[in-house]
Amino acid sequence: MKWTTISKFLVASAAVMTLGACGNTGSNASSSSEEIVTDLTEETTITFWHAMNGAQETALQKMTDDFVKANPTIKVELQNQAQYSDLQAKINATLPSAGDLPTITQAYPGWLYNAAQDEMLVDLQPLIDNDTIGWQDQEEIRTSLMDGAKIDDVQYGIPFNKSTEMLFYNKDMLEKYDVPVPTTLDELKEASKTIYEATNGEVVGAGFDSLNNYYTIGMENKGVEFDKETDLTSDESKELINYYAEGVKDGYFRIAGSDNYLSGPFANQKVAMFIGSIAGEGYVKKDTEGVFTYDVAPRPEKINLQQGTDLYMFSSATPEERTAAFLYMKFLSEPENQLYWATMTGYMPTIESVLESDNYKNSSETKVPRQLEGATKELFSIPVVENSDNAFNEMRTIIENILANTNQDTDQLISDSVPQLEDAWNQ
Repeated sequence: MKWTTISKFLVASAAVMTLGACGNTGSNASSSSEEIVTDLTEETTITFWHAMNGAQETALQKMTDDFVKANPTIKVELQNQAQYSDLQAKINATLPSAGDLPTITQAYPGWLYNAAQDEMLVDLQPLIDNDTIGWQDQEEIRTSLMDGAKIDDVQYGIPFNKSTEMLFYNKDMLEKYDVPVPTTLDELKEASKTIYEATNGEVVGAGFDSLNNYYTIGMENKGVEFDKETDLTSDESKELINYYAEGVKDGYFRIAGSDNYLSGPFANQKVAMFIGSIAGEGYVKKDTEGVFTYDVAPRPEKINLQQGTDLYMFSSATPEERTAAFLYMKFLSEPENQLYWATMTGYMPTIESVLESDNYKNSSETKVPRQLEGATKELFSIPVVENSDNAFNEMRTIIENILANTNQDTDQLISDSVPQLEDAWNQ
């Protein structure tokens, strides 16, 4: 993309920003009183910490090269941090030394809650609203995704590699046993029982890759938000946990366990169905090719979780670096780039036109696009409040422990886990 170059100007620090193309202005706008540079006449280099590998890194490098070619005064240094856990650890270790932080980073918003409180992030809304370099007539990112990249209602993030969960199923096996594709949890339970019994216990019906996702999505569908007030011993919570525990105890459900992901047992036809991230379809496709036909369907609950990371900018960046980084973020969100990114990586497009387009839905490389629109009609995100990231991760341990001990009283295990969750919220 070629950008119009105009001289610098100042944004009034006390001005109330109008509604931008991608959302409302939040409070504590750390960059609204800063000078916004709209003419990058000298070479500006920005650094980007990410955790993309394989096809994802290849696609990111290609889009970055295209951006630099269209913006010759901007250089982008991609710095791979290997995996999410390493990236999060490096961010945490570097925050005390702001001068060593990158210009932008991939991150889940929960990772950066304290950084936002310490005004170490740039509120992107003034840049989004800017008359010269702002979003203007470029298509908006889906509102639910933009909202998920906010911290304390401030637009610190721009959605990037976003995903959600879907149902992956062995099409051949379901047809063999005349089992319809489940659309509700009740149907998933009955389908799983049918397959388990029909195979004399040789094939487990289904399982969920992410146990904390299972819990928080399930509670959201029961009208209960996962937050500090979440009561593990409530009727809704017990019903949800017991649904999975009963299936594990009776054999028709299982968890990933040491396999980490259920795509392995699925490929080995030890599991007929599993609920997992759309970002894992590439592994499913590779491992099942020539063995059986797999297919995908919306997750069998009405409300789904939007996950994956966003792009955040640190306030240690100079005005020139902020502009360069924002233009890069904006470029990555263009329709043609979102189509390329989604097709090459399996992540969901962040804009509606690509999600609904025939070019995306008719992709010969992936089966997710044809079903993704229906799977993402209602999306929510985990609230970004103090220690929400700790509590969300702790739920994985809690649920895993309960499901690993189905020979014990499940309700008692739930009650015994209450202090564990409270400690995570109160760290």
